[in-house]
Amino acid sequence: MKAKHNKKRNTAFVFEALAREATVSIIKGDKERQQKIVDIVRKHFQPDSFLRKDLECYRSLYENQELENNISRQVIEAVKAVKKSINPEGLFEQQTELIKDINKALSPQVFNNFVPNYKTLATIAKMFNTSSPKEGVLLENKIVDNMSKSSIQENMKPIDNIVYSTFVKRFNEKYADDLLEEQKELLTYYITSFADNALELKIYMNEEVARLKNQLQEAKKTEEIKNDSEMIEKTDKVMQKLLSYEKLQEPANEQALLTVLKTQQLVKEIYEDGSNN
Repeated sequence: MKAKHNKKRNTAFVFEALAREATVSIIKGDKERQQKIVDIVRKHFQPDSFLRKDLECYRSLYENQELENNISRQVIEAVKAVKKSINPEGLFEQQTELIKDINKALSPQVFNNFVPNYKTLATIAKMFNTSSPKEGVLLENKIVDNMSKSSIQENMKPIDNIVYSTFVKRFNEKYADDLLEEQKELLTYYITSFADNALELKIYMNEEVARLKNQLQEAKKTEEIKNDSEMIEKTDKVMQKLLSYEKLQEPANEQALLTVLKTQQLVKEIYEDGSNN
């Protein structure tokens, strides 16, 4: 019998979903919600908790990439041994408490957050929970493929157009009133970047960084900024930060994403204030 996957009981999925919820809260400036997420993570993922140990098991398998097959299999065997040492009843109870806190403090919708590596996390969970030797071997082979050098490009298959369109539509509807158009566009590229090895995200980021840099350079000529030494200094610091992301070759990390998103908001406010004045 094939092992069924319950994403609410997938510790790594829930952690990744919370991380993305926190990112959106930061972008929206919702400090209260951001703090709730931080409190939940601190409460449930303490170093000695079953949840933290379980999360580390997942991380050892989905964060390690470009490994040789024999090394990947050694890692899997070591992780399986650690996983067996985690008290299943204790882990289940902690997962239940985590689910309750997310539902109460945030929303059940958190569990619907888009997590790009969902399939990989589901495969790992099924491997942990299967009682079938045959299925266990097949699942392990999939995980080894994900961890190996040769599979990185092969796993970047284009996502189904219907799935993509549906997700983007829901994303834009959810944040239509909270984000600028350019912010929604950047986030859409970021969230779906796994589909094409982040090619379109890299192109968009490079173009957007160049645009923002030029906008800030022009903003320094405005009366409000050029006569304020502190404002000039702060603007220069933002531009310097943007320069570090210019001609981006690697996929953008969350720090780069947040810097560009905040700069988009800053530029919008500068020019809106200038027009109002």
